[in-house]
Amino acid sequence: MLMNMKELLAVANKENFAIPAFNIGTGQILKGIIEVCEEQKSPVILAIHPNELKFQGDAFIAQVIKASNDTKIPVVIHLDHSGLKDIERAIRDGFTSVMIDASHESFEDNVAITKRVVELAHPLGVSVEAELGTIGSTDNDTEVDGGASDIIYTKPEEVVKFVEETDVDCLAIAIGTAHGLYPEGFKPELKLDLLKDIKKISPVPLVLHGGSGNPDKEIGEAAKLGINKINISSDIKDALYQRLRITLAEDPKVREPFELYLDSLEAMKEVARHKIKLFGSDDKVKYYTL
Repeated sequence: MLMNMKELLAVANKENFAIPAFNIGTGQILKGIIEVCEEQKSPVILAIHPNELKFQGDAFIAQVIKASNDTKIPVVIHLDHSGLKDIERAIRDGFTSVMIDASHESFEDNVAITKRVVELAHPLGVSVEAELGTIGSTDNDTEVDGGASDIIYTKPEEVVKFVEETDVDCLAIAIGTAHGLYPEGFKPELKLDLLKDIKKISPVPLVLHGGSGNPDKEIGEAAKLGINKINISSDIKDALYQRLRITLAEDPKVREPFELYLDSLEAMKEVARHKIKLFGSDDKVKYYTL
């Protein structure tokens, strides 16, 4: 069941849980994520980065739309960290949600750019996510995921003004996460008190980027304290491709995708299953009108 982000997160906000935004970049990942979310009766956000869209091509989105319409779970097709040109392409392709990332700009420019995207997307029923503050980066991925070498924490006093001036549907906030897998020995720490302060005043659902690698206790608590969307990319991809390397090493002659990916998809689904339960989105399909 295909819907936009505003509709999807309104339920999560009311019932106090977080929906996983799994970053999909191939048909194999798409298939595995849909299957595990159906199994767990969890709504899901299928996130696609502009680089993945460029790599896969527009026809891939037709496959994603077909899979989303065929399943009974609520699904959003979301364009991750992007600029205006990619957003225009995504809307033409049939995405139901887009993220404009102007977080590296000044507050005033972030407002102006986000407002322009909202004016483009809303008349077409496409929801818009923006970012206030900057997410850190651990994988040299500032050009891929929009991370920054230094985290600029979201200022609570700017949240209400930003939402009122842009009419954005949900807001990614910076409370101490970073994109990518954290290096060994690095101990991330979320500022949960800052999250509480922002949640009290935010007119829209809140989003957490860079959720891979943070301690389960922190992420689970963030979901309970008001985060309604959590992005997961590195964790599921790492599980998939680490297992794929083992499969290839065990049998260098295997070449059929339907043989090659079986164990890898199970490894990925195990991680996704854990995230779904951690976020509290399992068995939440019952709150949506099917």
